[in-house]
Amino acid sequence: MRIEPLAYRMRPSIIEDVIGQKHLLSSGKPLAQMIEKGQLSSIILYGRPGIGKTSIANAIAGSLKLPFRKLNAVTNNKKDLEAVVQEANELNGTIILCVDELHRFSKTQIEFLLPFIENGLLILIGLTSENPYHNINPAIRSRCQIFELMPLTKEEIITGLKRAIADHQNGLGDNQLEVSDETLNFIAEMSGGDLRSALNKLEISFLTAKTNVITTDLVKEAIQRNDISIDKDGDAHYDALSAFHKSLRGGDVDAAILYLALLIEGGDLIGISRRLLCVAYEDVGLAKPEMGERTLAAIQTAERLGFPEARIPLANIVIELCLSPKSNRAYMAINQALDFIRSGKKVAIPSHLKDAHYHNAKKLARGIDYQYPHDFQIGKFGGWVPQQYLPNDLINKRFYDPLEAGQEEKYMKLYEKLKTEQLKRITK
Repeated sequence: MRIEPLAYRMRPSIIEDVIGQKHLLSSGKPLAQMIEKGQLSSIILYGRPGIGKTSIANAIAGSLKLPFRKLNAVTNNKKDLEAVVQEANELNGTIILCVDELHRFSKTQIEFLLPFIENGLLILIGLTSENPYHNINPAIRSRCQIFELMPLTKEEIITGLKRAIADHQNGLGDNQLEVSDETLNFIAEMSGGDLRSALNKLEISFLTAKTNVITTDLVKEAIQRNDISIDKDGDAHYDALSAFHKSLRGGDVDAAILYLALLIEGGDLIGISRRLLCVAYEDVGLAKPEMGERTLAAIQTAERLGFPEARIPLANIVIELCLSPKSNRAYMAINQALDFIRSGKKVAIPSHLKDAHYHNAKKLARGIDYQYPHDFQIGKFGGWVPQQYLPNDLINKRFYDPLEAGQEEKYMKLYEKLKTEQLKRITK
């Protein structure tokens, strides 16, 4: 006897039963129009696991009343594709071929499939949790319309849960479950926009319950822990890193701490460390220069402690980085200089700055008239002399545009003073 999970049994059979994804399935939207007109082209459904990609693919086939075959790009091979093509030829009609993990298709599989997609024998519905613009073969991607699925709202998750509780044929309707609105809200909040996850939590709670009453405490005991870990090689991981970096840059402590927790749960100390150091030097920068050393010290402490204790120095430095003044002017300065170099323009180094440590260098006028700054002490600043360092055609060029933020205000005033004195002397 085959026992199917609740989430599998509750998959919609027609498009009208799909919960959520209104940006794709509302009347007048491109995907909805294709289904309404019965003129479906090959498509790619992109979204994180559990978001409803397979459900929509199944519902599309049900609404269009077309044969539906599902394969997996990892576990199925070319022979399996050949079998589907043969079936379509025998039926003398179109088959909807749903391919999970589409980004794992081999070159051989792709080359075999393309002619049958082009002649309409097969309509491909590719499913992927990876960014199709990064990970899907261009030959497949160019023949498909791409639709991104979004996490369901809490209200949509609750609708799905109530439907499963009431459904006598495929759901839990025969069990007369009693589930309060508070418990439904809790399950929905714990699911993170993932209806499959929510239905799994409901089913586990039902299976472990001693009565027909499902309470919030029972759900907590049944699921034990919030399943928020992420795949380090997947798009979700890079999205979390990006959100973490941008929250640090934007000074939102609560968001940065949230994304830090998500990355800690994924065990990615290296990714966390790289983003922290980037923010310290790229975004805080000269507004609070000591944050580079403080960030490195926090990372080294975290590495020595290991998880779970590593979370403590990481949380400290995250909060400090968020609330530090910000300046990206050093970052912008080096980028401008690199852009200048990469433009192909030649840099003519002044003769007095060229290497003069070899025999006969003076005959080539190398190093002549160079003034050693330490020979010219100016108070507490130390050695400095107003001489030319930039090439002749770039004397007035500025790559660094200081910002009056935090400690950089001090650097800005000194930079302007030195620049003024230098130009005054070398342009006489």
